Amino acid sequence: MEQCACVERELDKVLQKFLTYGQHCEQSLEELLHHVGQLRAELASAALQGTPLSATLSLVMSQCCRKIKDTVQKLASDHKDIHSSVSRVGKAIDRNFDSEICGVVSDAVWDAREQQQQILQMAIVEHLYQQGMLSVAEELCQESTLNVDLDFKQPFLELNRILEALHEQDLGPALEWAVSHRQRLLELNSSLEFKLHRLHFIRLLAGGPEKQLEALSYARHFQPFAQLHQREIQVMMGSLVYLRLGLEKSPYCHLLDNSHWAEICETFTRDACSLLGLSVESPLSVSFASGCVALPVLMNIKAVIEQRQCTGVWSHKDELPIEIELGMKCWYHSVFACPILRQQTSDSNPPIKLICGHVISRDALNKLINGGKLKCPYCPMEQNPADGKRIIF
Repeated sequence: MEQCACVERELDKVLQKFLTYGQHCEQSLEELLHHVGQLRAELASAALQGTPLSATLSLVMSQCCRKIKDTVQKLASDHKDIHSSVSRVGKAIDRNFDSEICGVVSDAVWDAREQQQQILQMAIVEHLYQQGMLSVAEELCQESTLNVDLDFKQPFLELNRILEALHEQDLGPALEWAVSHRQRLLELNSSLEFKLHRLHFIRLLAGGPEKQLEALSYARHFQPFAQLHQREIQVMMGSLVYLRLGLEKSPYCHLLDNSHWAEICETFTRDACSLLGLSVESPLSVSFASGCVALPVLMNIKAVIEQRQCTGVWSHKDELPIEIELGMKCWYHSVFACPILRQQTSDSNPPIKLICGHVISRDALNKLINGGKLKCPYCPMEQNPADGKRIIF
């Protein structure tokens, strides 16, 4: 992040110079226009009177021309200074960032180039659909000749249609969707439908005393949620007492906070993605964020490997030379490291549960076999290696 801060400081300097230059340029040109306008009026007046050009007026014209020339030269000089500042931003980028990022990964990663390219294009298209950039995604599909099924698009189209309505404070599509998926939402312990009904009830309260009867009638929608959301329902019903005085001046003014709309958008996105089998964040954005964390570490490792001339240390294209901590946000599934070999298990070397209950990797199991028998490294139980069961986390 320090490198980004260095570039940002240079960029701020350029932006400040642009702002100052623009203000100075505008002021100088306005002064010139005003001065030239006065001189033109004097010349026009002299022409109407038919008097010859006086020495004083001639001197004023000469001074005006000199002032215009000096101002233009000054503005051109200041513009050159800005150009040098812009070039310093480029130098700061080159100085703080390594341009040879591709050297971090092995060339073998791109062996199946067409397949890798298709996977990358699909990830970009999915990200664009998830961000609501439907037209851009369609254009990319056409230009890359990527064939995307309608079944793949449909969840994103529906999700974005409802989110657009929520951004416009239209609860209708979201309520309709929540009611049609009520059972599955209940299985997820989701409170989405209740929150949507609550927000609609609050909108009715915001309408004042004229909407009181309609709000009371709408309150029947809270009946299925009375057990789980009793306290919240009591608060909303209590707010009816202050309806004639105005909720904005009552202890229930927090109900009118606009943050409820941002919250409902987040809740809908999270629950809808979970229901449709989609991730809340697109795989592309997660990969990019993880890469930003891992890249500086990998660059340092690459430099050390090249310095010590031990390029064979990092030869596997499907694993990293060291473990990189990405934080809890990027923990999506459990991992198991073999306590014998101190290696993380994989599809080719899965974890195996022995009869005694201890778990080791398959490679460790094969190395511990002696005379067709296996003795657990943690307890003295002997057993048949074939009795081991593969574990899937």
